[in-house]
Amino acid sequence: MSREPEQMQEMSDDETFGLSADVVTAVEDALDAVEDSGNEETLQEVGDLVENLHEADAADLLEQLGRKERKALMKVLGAGFDPEILPYLDTSVKEEIVELLGPQGIANLLPSLDSDDQVDLFDDLDEELRMHILSALPMTYRRVIEEGLSYPESSAGRLMQRELVAVPSVWTVGETIDYMRVSDDLPDDFYDIYIVTPRHKAVGSVSLSKLLRSRRHMRLDEIIEEQLHTIPLVTDQEEVAHLFRQYSLVSAPVVDEQERLVGVITIDDVVDVIDEEAAEDIMKMGGVSEQDFYEDIVDTTKSRFAWLVVNLFTAIAASLVIGLFEGTIEQVVALAVLMPIVASMGGNAGTQTLTVAVRSLAMKDLSSSNAHRFVGKELLIGVINGLLFAILAATVAWVWFESRQLAFIIAAAMIINMIVAGLSGTLIPIGLDRLKIDPAIASSVFLTTVTDVIGFFAFLGLAAFFLL
Repeated sequence: MSREPEQMQEMSDDETFGLSADVVTAVEDALDAVEDSGNEETLQEVGDLVENLHEADAADLLEQLGRKERKALMKVLGAGFDPEILPYLDTSVKEEIVELLGPQGIANLLPSLDSDDQVDLFDDLDEELRMHILSALPMTYRRVIEEGLSYPESSAGRLMQRELVAVPSVWTVGETIDYMRVSDDLPDDFYDIYIVTPRHKAVGSVSLSKLLRSRRHMRLDEIIEEQLHTIPLVTDQEEVAHLFRQYSLVSAPVVDEQERLVGVITIDDVVDVIDEEAAEDIMKMGGVSEQDFYEDIVDTTKSRFAWLVVNLFTAIAASLVIGLFEGTIEQVVALAVLMPIVASMGGNAGTQTLTVAVRSLAMKDLSSSNAHRFVGKELLIGVINGLLFAILAATVAWVWFESRQLAFIIAAAMIINMIVAGLSGTLIPIGLDRLKIDPAIASSVFLTTVTDVIGFFAFLGLAAFFLL
């Protein structure tokens, strides 16, 4: 049975932030009731509930529903679907919603979005669907979107919005405020007014707060901030995020090859980039993608298969090392019990170092100027941890198997592998970064291989030398 409108509205207001589980359940129940009876009153209940949600919460609702329920909800919303929901949707769900709306439906909604959100929407669509939607758009919007898509993927050109406030330096504060009051072309949200030459070259900026605190008769060139952090169109979005973080920016102008002002990037877009890049690096290190949560079983299996194949070959490499010492293991069964300890400790220690290195590279904290200090520090940590855990592992081996030789062997192997782990955790990501390979993707595979192979080889090699 569906809930009363007042009950559902009350549930949506219970939590200050986020989407409550009660709201999701209420929508699912109401959709079931719609499917069973098609009652017009129930249809209105669902529409009212979604309409009262923030766009981000409405996007979460669509993502939490199953495909069947999403399709039913979109049918209920119809022309009342809020286009501001689209930028908040996960890529996989966004594609599904776009297909449900159809080319003409998307074309009708696009003018309500900022130019950066328009380009971002097209960025996630396949070529055929792009062309169908573009053909249904007025030429003005089509030109803006096609220009945005012409810039490199994940660049400032894709990230920027075209709507901005640009005025000449000879204007007064009063003229600028009056212009902003009557203009219909201003962005919904902005933080800076950019001062431009007749050739539209940005020469400085005035923050909105400074403008409002200044007297009306003052000229803009009297209060201008000339230190302007301009961003070229082709700048990678990671560089953009670094610039915002480094200089605590809330907005920054984007310029073309002739230094002409063509757009602006705001902090809300950069927050999305930081979140996206961080999530991407985490997913890459695990060999999965962000879409795994929403994709079906077949697609998810395909995307993970290649990564698992790589891991299979690294595991075979470690097994070949063990095979070299098959005779040694047969004669000293205790080696089979203890050898996973050495490889496991090396792998965990290396992963700790690797995580710090990959993050430092992403944050621009680790560079060629301080790489030697970082490597030296991690090497020293590897030596210290190696000695400490060598004592612990040797004690366990001595008490367990009552063998001084076995205790010495595992202690020596532990020291060797912990040192190698520290070096590998630093040198592998640095080396991959120098080769222009994303260290978040490949580092863990190489690290696991090195620590397993060295760990097994050191432990079994020492055992073969001293015990046999």
